[in-house]
Amino acid sequence: MKRSKIFFALLALLGLSSCNKDAGLQLPALFTDHMVLQQNAFAAIWGKAAPGTQVTVSSDWGAEVSGQAEADSSWRVDLPTPEAGGPYVLTITAGSSTLTINDVLLGEVWLASGQSNMEMPLEGWPPNDLIQDSEAAIAAANKPNIRMFTVAKNTSSTPLFNVEGSWETASPEVAGQFSATAWFFAQKLQEELSVPVGIIHSSWGGSAAEAWISSDMLALEEAFQEELAQLKELAPKEAEYQAWLKSRPKQSLAATEGNDPLIGLDLHNEFGSHPQTSHEDWAEMNLPGLIENTELGAFDGILWFRKDIEIPASWEGQELVLDLGPIDDRDLTFFNGTLVGAHEEGGYWQTPRSYQVKADLVKAGKTTIAVRMIDNQGGGGFNAPADQMVLRLAETGESIPLSGSWKYRVVGEIRGTTLYTFNPETNDFAARPSLSVSMGNQTPTALFNAMLAPLTPYTLKGAIWYQGETNVGRANQYMRLKSMLVSDWRQRFENEELAFYYVQLAPWHYQDAEGRSSAHLREAQRRMMDLPNTGMISTLDVGNVNNIHPARKQEVGERLAFWALANNYQMDLPYSGPLPDQSEVKGSELHLTFTHADGGLVIDKDVPNQFEIAGADGTFYPAQWKLEGDTLVLSSSAVKTPAYVRYAYRNGSQASLFNAAGLPAPSFSTEPEIQD
Repeated sequence: MKRSKIFFALLALLGLSSCNKDAGLQLPALFTDHMVLQQNAFAAIWGKAAPGTQVTVSSDWGAEVSGQAEADSSWRVDLPTPEAGGPYVLTITAGSSTLTINDVLLGEVWLASGQSNMEMPLEGWPPNDLIQDSEAAIAAANKPNIRMFTVAKNTSSTPLFNVEGSWETASPEVAGQFSATAWFFAQKLQEELSVPVGIIHSSWGGSAAEAWISSDMLALEEAFQEELAQLKELAPKEAEYQAWLKSRPKQSLAATEGNDPLIGLDLHNEFGSHPQTSHEDWAEMNLPGLIENTELGAFDGILWFRKDIEIPASWEGQELVLDLGPIDDRDLTFFNGTLVGAHEEGGYWQTPRSYQVKADLVKAGKTTIAVRMIDNQGGGGFNAPADQMVLRLAETGESIPLSGSWKYRVVGEIRGTTLYTFNPETNDFAARPSLSVSMGNQTPTALFNAMLAPLTPYTLKGAIWYQGETNVGRANQYMRLKSMLVSDWRQRFENEELAFYYVQLAPWHYQDAEGRSSAHLREAQRRMMDLPNTGMISTLDVGNVNNIHPARKQEVGERLAFWALANNYQMDLPYSGPLPDQSEVKGSELHLTFTHADGGLVIDKDVPNQFEIAGADGTFYPAQWKLEGDTLVLSSSAVKTPAYVRYAYRNGSQASLFNAAGLPAPSFSTEPEIQD
């Protein structure tokens, strides 16, 4: 009998021990203080814990749910949420582990994604890429019911569990770093709905649409089969590279108020700039050029570039000018070990470097020019025409060419918000594990794996999307990719009716303002409106043909919000510009009707004619126009029987067609096929 009692006591003790042991409870970065959960929903919450562990999520609005960690340590519950409100507290328990999430709001949650025009922050990228009225917008951003989670940039060959980032509560101190488009979208929703709004912002300048699509979905497109196979083979090597990288010295690049962490860095500045430093065994690169065209491939980081030249005796003691052209993104430039110029701040990637070299620094004979370059996003390198990279006499303009072979060595690699550093004297970067594929922001599926998959299946109301510039020249493929992306995201976020609203590209010259490459892409975007629960805004009237990053982001964000307010929140308001509907040929005239033309069509007569028509042969001619009520009537003496119409169908087109609400029509073509 005693043995039996002892046996059962031991069992009870073991059971108690099992309940109290550390369950290794983990939550993704999304589930942290200040988060916003979708109201009136079953909000997905997930994480990791020891297999078999019961996990309980409880809220102080009264809901509580439990689940069990699977064999792979993953767990998930769906927590019922009431109407908007807060702040609330969530408590997650597993064994003896307890995690608490404070200041949780319930409201409307949207995903914002795309490339640079979605990434562009409210404070802009001075000095050239500015947001209109940004100072006033930032000063007025004391809006604690708007929260934004910004995903740090990353790539991966396989889907990841987590991202870097945190929820930020809107205030003048932090709002400058928020996506401007997403901010104005959220602000409009919050003003009209009077509920908290949460934005999950995951974008990367220069990214291609295919980078944001899962490998399973992208496998349907033949053009990416080879790259997807290479990425599948890359996974073990990538894990090895990541482990090696994490063993390196590192520092955070997370921005803080009033501090740019990339300014003032000393990454072996004495060694890299000193004229006595030998660079004979350094890697070689032809400049001008991009580092992406070297063995580094898609790489963000910090490099030293060096070049030796001979100064003629006749130049000694004379003032010089060092012209290097634009450097993407930042530089420190030295002449024989002396700093002669710098652009350490961000935003100067298009600014030509032209630095004065004082006369007392100029000695006859061998001279070393050294440039420490930081590439912190997208393509990095020297972007001048070759004949503009020169060292010249300030007085006469006589010059020595600087284009051609330069030596370089890597001293840092940027991954997300972390800078990993390397010693150029020992060249420890050369010991890195080799990778067969260099992943970047245009690598198929790489951004989905690292910056989107870890967000799923967070419960969303919808998504806003501003992307397409990188896919210009592939209009027909883009239609397929966009359809894949929308379908893919709806599956991953477990919402077949997920709203998806996007931006038709703004005008920009694309090296030829009269060309049509981006017009074809814009038409592909317009035709994707056939997908259910999608909508598109036009930016023809708020673009800048000379700047791919137009300043008027408030109109962009608010127009996206109009679509959401009308279609998701049942508000009665105009939300789209005129969209071409039915065309009819009457003699030599083409009559075109529009939807979203309530109040009538409006044509800005101060804008050069944007209308063209063509016969069955597809040759377009400028068209005369007139309005008959809500119908646009077009004709041309060169077209006897019109068949097709184009509007604003050039890279640098302007908006001239609006509805009475002042919303512009998108560019469009009624041709049966889109050209690439």
